[in-house]
Amino acid sequence: MSSIKYEIKQNNGDGLCQEVARRRTFAIISHPDAGKTTLTEKFLLYAGAVELAGAVRARGNQQHTASDWMTMERQRGISISATALEMECQGCRINLLDTPGHQDFSEDTYRTLMAVDSAVMVLDSAKGIESQTEKLFRVCRMRGIPILTFINKMDHPGRDPLALLDEVERMLGITAVPINWPVGEAPSFLGVYDMQDNMVHRFQRTAHGQYRAPVKVTGVDDPVLTDLLGEQMYRKLVEDVELLDGACSTFDRARYLAGDMTPVFFGSALNNFGVEPFLEAILDLAPPPVSRETAHGIIDPASEVFSGFVFKVQANLDPRHRDRMAFLRVCSGHFQKDMLVYHPRLARKIRLSRAYRLFGREREPIDEAFPGDVIGIVSPGLFTIGDSVTTGDPVPFPRIPHFPPEYFAILINNDISRYKQFHRGLTQLEEEGAVQVLHAEGAQRREPILAAVGELQFDVVLSRLWDEYGVKVRIDRLPFTCARWVKGDSAALNQLFLSLRSNRRCRDRQERLVVLFSSVWDLEYCQKKNPNVEFAEIG
Repeated sequence: MSSIKYEIKQNNGDGLCQEVARRRTFAIISHPDAGKTTLTEKFLLYAGAVELAGAVRARGNQQHTASDWMTMERQRGISISATALEMECQGCRINLLDTPGHQDFSEDTYRTLMAVDSAVMVLDSAKGIESQTEKLFRVCRMRGIPILTFINKMDHPGRDPLALLDEVERMLGITAVPINWPVGEAPSFLGVYDMQDNMVHRFQRTAHGQYRAPVKVTGVDDPVLTDLLGEQMYRKLVEDVELLDGACSTFDRARYLAGDMTPVFFGSALNNFGVEPFLEAILDLAPPPVSRETAHGIIDPASEVFSGFVFKVQANLDPRHRDRMAFLRVCSGHFQKDMLVYHPRLARKIRLSRAYRLFGREREPIDEAFPGDVIGIVSPGLFTIGDSVTTGDPVPFPRIPHFPPEYFAILINNDISRYKQFHRGLTQLEEEGAVQVLHAEGAQRREPILAAVGELQFDVVLSRLWDEYGVKVRIDRLPFTCARWVKGDSAALNQLFLSLRSNRRCRDRQERLVVLFSSVWDLEYCQKKNPNVEFAEIG
């Protein structure tokens, strides 16, 4: 993985440097149901990007979320695909990437984290660090991505805030520094005390659903607090703040940018409480686009040479167009519409004429973009995940991660007359990375084998083939648990020993040999029997 640098050189055009400095490109990560998508919607609301935030579990008279646009996402109230949302806020250009929380879609989340400069980690106050949160944090740590933490659902019964801070430090190995502190606990949650600015934000509605204005105090010993909070709550706050002064570190921006410290905020995304000051903190603390180390040296975002890479491909983002959109992270230089760029994988120049600003499934044509921006490029057949483009020498960006599949099923088309739509839909879904498609040797290619990282990916394929291509399909599960791409010289492959009962030979779309195994024991047995052959987890 590449490491990242936080200085922006000023020896190029001032205009480019200014555009770089005002970009904030970050992802939101969490375990399912911690409130990630709700927090995303409230960011859009406070940034002025939407007039009414959608509900994750929308009632009949509520609009859906901007970031969850697929039919299955709206039906189940979960994020399935990473979404890019671009907006202006307080002089900053925000590129917010909402990621899937469910582990079955981890591959899409991991790819998205390759394209950001910082991350927001959302925790449920009642559950703390959960398994998926921990996994995603490790990816951020590996890349040196700084993280801000939002402890959500403070208006619901939850765990002791001190215990939550301790768990963050103990399980994640990162210093947690509270920027504000909750006053009271649900159902008697009164608000938060901002320890940096000595402000009390009260969790108390006024007319039209607004919250009372924050009250400025001179410090935790200000007598005004007794009147605001009551004697009992005030004494508890004083005890907590005194304990925090002795037990917690002082916030250090350099340590935060290095990924060694996380500032912690408390609030309730569903009720809008604490969201606005947290968004302001992101704009203030999150780094602008960063330099990236590659095998050919450091890429400075303010360089005059344009460069970028594709971390996601999405088909049918807009049902009115039915095209394929490549999500391209601009890493350096000034993107301009119709510019000629070099495409290393294709070994030729291409023209980027159809570029768009992205907001969920909505799109808007753009004439220019700058480092940190995530733009959509429509160029049928030209881009796959991991491709890069540049106006200079080819840039070897870090490899986009791929996970080995663990679930397998035969995909059956119920209507043979719609084979063309079936084939086109499956091809596009595979190009997106939604699933891998294999074909058993000697079997009909009309019944492909789906290879998935998680079981929910099968549901996504069935749902999208029907919604987007009008094809009814079903699946028959297979009893295999792992796959290996088999590599070796022709002599070794011709003598390959496999157990016919518990293995299946397949080919992927590049006609590479893939073997499915029913168990780890079976895989290890075949490895011993074939010492001159490599069994690779990914192709």
